[in-house]
This record gives sequence, C-alpha cells and structure tokens, in this order.
Amino acid sequence: MLRQYELVERVKEYAPQADEALLNRAYVYTVQKHGSQKRASGDPYFSHPVEVAGLMTELKLDPQTIITALLHDTVEDTLATIEEIEKLFGPDVARLVDGVTKLSKIEVMTENERAAENLRKFLLAMSEDLRVLLVKLADRLHNMRTLHYIKKEDKRRRIARETMDIYAPLAERVGMYEYMREMQLLAFEQLEPEGYATITGRLAQIRNQEGGHVDAIALSVKQALTEAGLNVEVSGREKHPYSIWHKMAERHVTFEQITDIMAFRVLTDSVEECYKALGVLHTTWQSIPGRFKDYISTPKSNGYQSLHTSLIYENSMRVEVQIRTREMHRTNEFGLAAHWAYKQGGSRPDGQVGWLRDLIEIVDASHDAEELLEHTKMAIYQDRIFAFTPKGALFQLPKGSTAVDFAYAVHTNLGNAAVGVKINGRHMPLRTRLSNGDVVEIIKSPGSEPQLSWLGFVVTGKARASIRRAVRAKERAEVAEIGAKLLDEIAGRLPARIGKKAIDGAIQRLDMRDEEDLLFAVGSARLTDRQVMEALMPGSTAELPDEPEWTRVERAISIRGLTPGVGFELASCCHPVPGDRIVGLRRPDHKVEVHTIDCLTLANGVDADWLDLSWGERTTGAVGHLQLVLYNRPGTLAEVTQILASNRANVTNLQMIQRDEPFGTYIVDLEVNDLAHLTRIVGALRASEAVANAERI
Repeated sequence: MLRQYELVERVKEYAPQADEALLNRAYVYTVQKHGSQKRASGDPYFSHPVEVAGLMTELKLDPQTIITALLHDTVEDTLATIEEIEKLFGPDVARLVDGVTKLSKIEVMTENERAAENLRKFLLAMSEDLRVLLVKLADRLHNMRTLHYIKKEDKRRRIARETMDIYAPLAERVGMYEYMREMQLLAFEQLEPEGYATITGRLAQIRNQEGGHVDAIALSVKQALTEAGLNVEVSGREKHPYSIWHKMAERHVTFEQITDIMAFRVLTDSVEECYKALGVLHTTWQSIPGRFKDYISTPKSNGYQSLHTSLIYENSMRVEVQIRTREMHRTNEFGLAAHWAYKQGGSRPDGQVGWLRDLIEIVDASHDAEELLEHTKMAIYQDRIFAFTPKGALFQLPKGSTAVDFAYAVHTNLGNAAVGVKINGRHMPLRTRLSNGDVVEIIKSPGSEPQLSWLGFVVTGKARASIRRAVRAKERAEVAEIGAKLLDEIAGRLPARIGKKAIDGAIQRLDMRDEEDLLFAVGSARLTDRQVMEALMPGSTAELPDEPEWTRVERAISIRGLTPGVGFELASCCHPVPGDRIVGLRRPDHKVEVHTIDCLTLANGVDADWLDLSWGERTTGAVGHLQLVLYNRPGTLAEVTQILASNRANVTNLQMIQRDEPFGTYIVDLEVNDLAHLTRIVGALRASEAVANAERI
C-alpha cells in the first residue's frame, strides 16, 4: 500500500503546483473515516481507496481526481457526507465524489428496475465529467485484483460477469486497453476456470518449447527496420489469453488452429515513419490479404490509432504487427485518461465524447428497465465499422449496422424521416448492412414515420430506442383517437349532456394527468364503461344492471386514419380487408384486434369486449390471403403473376404448401385496396386455365 508521502510525491512529480496540504488532508480523512473497517483480504479498508488513488497517479491525472479516488467510498461506507466533503475539499471534488457514489452499486446483471436506475445515474454522471468513469474503472480494477479473497463463488462470478459485460467494454470504449485487458483476464479466470487454465498452460508450454522465439522475431523485425533508416522500438508478446478464448469461441476453432498467437508492436517517431515501416515489413515478409487495417487515417471512436497487419514469418508462422507513434501508444493504452494529465490553469478536455452522447440519448428514449439495459449494452459492446456521408463526414457504427442505423447516427430526425438510401451511389433497401468505407446518402420525406418492422433489423441501441419511442408516440395517439370515439359513445348513454367541466372532473376523480391520459385509458380498455360513466357523472350507474348488454356500443366506430399494427391489428385468422363487416376485440393494454364478423375465432368465444367497427369512408389498404391450386406445368406461375399485375395487386408472400401431381397448392398474400378489389382478382384467377381453384382464406 502506498504511504502518504509516497502518494504526494507521485502527484508532485507531474503536477508541481498541486496543493500538498489538500492531498495530505484527503489521505488522513479517508484513513480516519474508514477506521477499523476490513476488506475480505483482511487488509484495512482504507488500503483500497489509497491503491485506487495510486492507479490514478499512474495515469497522471489532476489532483482533484486523486483526491476523489481517496474519498470515493467515504460517503457510501462511512458517516461522511457530500456537504462535509465540499466544505473540506471544494465543490469540484464533492461533485466528483457524488458522481462516483451514485455508481457504487451497479448490478446490471439482475435486470430489474433498480439496476436500470443505477445504470441511468452511471451514464448521466459520466456525461457530466468523464473523470467519474476513470475513478470507477480504477476502483473496479483494484477490486478485481483482490477478487480471489471473496469466499463465495457465486458472488465472485457475479462480480466477474458484471466486469466482463459492463466495465471492460467501457474501458475499451474510452481507449483504456491496459485496464480492459487486465479486467478481462481476471474475469475470465473466474468465469471459465477450465478454459483459463488450459490456455495459460498451453501458452506456458509454447514458451518452454520455443524458448526465445518471440525475442528472435522482434529482433528480426527491428533489424529490418533499422537497416531502412528507422529509429524504432519493437516489442513482442503472446496474445492475451481471453483474446485467444474469444477467438476460439467466435470462430469455432481449436487452440492449434489459431495461427497468430504472437503479436508485435513497432513504435516510431512520426506518422510518416509508420507508413514507411509498413512498407518495409510488407516487402520483407509476405502480408496476409484482408488483415490490414489503417486506424491512423480513420481512428476508432475512442481515439485509438495504429496500423495493423499480419505477416507470414519463417516456417509459415503468422504474426500480427501493430505500428504506431510513441504518442499514439500512450493514448492507445490509457485512452481518454491520457488527455487528463494535469495542466496549468486547470484546463481539461471535453469528456462528452460522441458515443457517450448517444448513450445519454438512449437513456432519455428508453421506456423501461429492460430496454435501457439492452440498448446500453448494445451501444458499448460491439466492434465498429466506418461509413461516410456524401460530404465526407465519418460515422462509426457497430458491425452489422444498416442504413437505418446510419441515419439515426447522423441525427434522430433524419432516421425518423428516412424512406430510402443510396449506398455508394446505388439505390438499396434500408435494411442493407453497411461495409467499411461505404458512402451512405439517406433519402428522406417530411411526412414519413419510423416503421415498426425496422426493429427487426437495426442493431444500434440509439436506433432501437428512437424507433420504439416514435412508434409508442404514434400508438398512444391512435389509441387515444379510438378512446375519444368510445368516450363520445359512452357519454351518449348518460341522462345529461357532458361538457368540458364534466371531463375535467372525471380526470381528477380517476387521478389522470390530462385529457389525453383519459382517452388513452379508455381506448386501451384500462377503464370499463361503468367506471367512465361514474367518473363523468357520479351516481349515474347506480340503477344500471350488471349484465354486459347495457355496455354494448350502439354506433359503429370508424378506424379510418388509423395505422394497422399501431392503432389496431388485423387478425391473422381471417385477414379482414376494407369492405368486410368487422368487429373489434378489446382487451386491457392490447391493441384492438379486428376480425371479420364471420370469423371462426369469434364463434368459438373470446374473453374480450366487443366493438362494432367500420372502415370509414375511403379506407383502403390491407392484405388479402388466398389459396390457389395451380396446374403444375411450365408458365403457370407466369400467367398467375400476370393476372395479379394487371389487377395492380402487389404480392407480399408466395409459398407452395402442397404438391399433388398434376397440381400445386400455394398460399398468396396480396396488398389490395378493398373487398371489391380482392373479389375482382379472385374472379380473374378462377377464369384462368392455369388455375384449378382460387379461394379466399
């Protein structure tokens, strides 16, 4: 454990103007407050914050961050208060300690409301000052180093899983690769003890068998670069055990099949020398196609810069080489923390980086705990690709991202208005997955809205959260519109006319926020007709019978203007189309389900309120479901599709379900305007010699 004078000396080495008295006071304060508290290892508890502060000095962070590290557990684990800390150490330290305290119990793996709220606080605190995250990462790293002292295996595994899923990815996203690798290794040891033992054992075996093989290759690389006139440092190492395990699992290969176990790093003086070194290596040894990555011209979102290439060394051995400047190396290993080195005048960089802004937007858009946890994990734990706007602006996205993900990455409003896309100048579907270097032009329309179907292919948390928020808003508006029609019908049964005053009174009696809340509750069947009538006119239901007949709607409710799948759902059992006589089934917190009046589902009895519905004037658009029996001969399908095309019907699904020579039975889904349109199509099909039978299902 660092002694008091050692810690102060470390800070004074890189920050000579630091307040030595304040640092001493913070050290003594944490020792006094934690007192006789012990850790699982048996060490005094204050040894933990002191070691965390030591980790912060290794990153050369400013004195306020060092003091925060010393005090980060005092508010949670002792009688200290934020007010007391502000009085003794100033508002900046108090704010940072408060931010770290809010993050103290993030139990994201429990996936409950408390976990989501903790994660919400975590992200918001990070957005205000990234130093909060740096202290928290150092806190977690030291806890992982002492994890083996905890006796309960399930607790060790829970902490390790939390570290692997949240903290290691966060360390990677802010570019702190040293922290990320050590966290992953320590967590890997707890989560996969057999895999850890196997891989570390095999690596030790390779070291014993091949002796100084790594050093020999590093020397060869340095010699080749030195002869080319480059002043470089070359170091070699084996691949990280967890990295090997992850690659084995991802590619479904054995240890023996992984060929690039060894990796080498070349440090140069300038960017120009990086590319010159790359040229020397590629002319000295054969490079492996597809394994070159240039993160200098297009850095990762966390600021990481390096050239990556893989070479075939002697005896067909594959080795990975990373080439970077010395300045890049420091930034790559310690990421954003490298920019927080103490500076005169108290200047510091903006911690609100781009991906963090996206996370904050996800926090605002997420509807519940599960969504928040799903979207944030998705946003911090995915490999990246690079895509460009037509004007050359660079956006980084997770692998597998689509044009819709790109649109939302540019701006939420652009994603909401997207109707098409050009990728590298060609019109493509919005669901098209992007590749590295694609130039993406989003085509938008002011009147368009996000589609629910987009959730089936988008991969970014920001896109999913934005789509769900927009769809929920539209759904709420359409359900409220149904509720308004129902409220008019219910009010019509009361003995007196209902005005604004009665509605305001009902809102108050039902403990609603406003009229929209009331209409939504009525439309989503959260309130019964009797409850609504009683709220509008107290005492009006006293003489009403209990039988359901009195609640039946007397006037058909129009669904004109509502969107299938949002305000209501067309039942898949009978596939109603405009022109059919329809009824609606209404259940609490479910969309109104629209059936044809002769649907067998209704005949079998259902536990739901019935609504008499009408399509309304000029309601068009639905999917007709047909069963066709066709003669199995050349040209049959071509003739059928010609009939459908001439009748302006778009086929959304075509499936053969049975073959009985000389016939084939097909199910066809068609977009039609109304019942008359569908009937006309069925008649045309029946008249064709290619069709043995055509029936609407």
